[in-house]
Amino acid sequence: MGKKKIVIDANNLISALGWEGKPKELFRKVIDKEYDLYISIKQIAELEEVMNYPKFSFSEEQKKDFLEIIFEIANIVDTKTNLNVIKEDPDDNVLLECAVEVNADYIISGDKHLRKLKEFGKIKIVSVSEFLEIL
Repeated sequence: MGKKKIVIDANNLISALGWEGKPKELFRKVIDKEYDLYISIKQIAELEEVMNYPKFSFSEEQKKDFLEIIFEIANIVDTKTNLNVIKEDPDDNVLLECAVEVNADYIISGDKHLRKLKEFGKIKIVSVSEFLEIL
């Protein structure tokens, strides 16, 4: 059965960029090609927006290098699906849309609106810690 297809939310990707910890551990496994990362164009736009928040103070070079890595290791998806499952935070639907289109195995997120679903179809929704424990 091939590698697991995963979708990772922007917060965990930002954490992987900025700090040591489980998100960075997961990101290293993606770089090592243990999992297939899928990211939509909409997610990349959100990631770019969040990286520019002043509270993070990432340098232009850090942001550029991180995006280059994403483009190198991830499967980029131009989603056509429009879901309106998460009413409380409609931006979270972007992760579901990407995961549905690529038939992902997991969405990895700490977002409470997503996490309360636990599953969407056959897609499991877990935290980074849960994912690393499962696999």
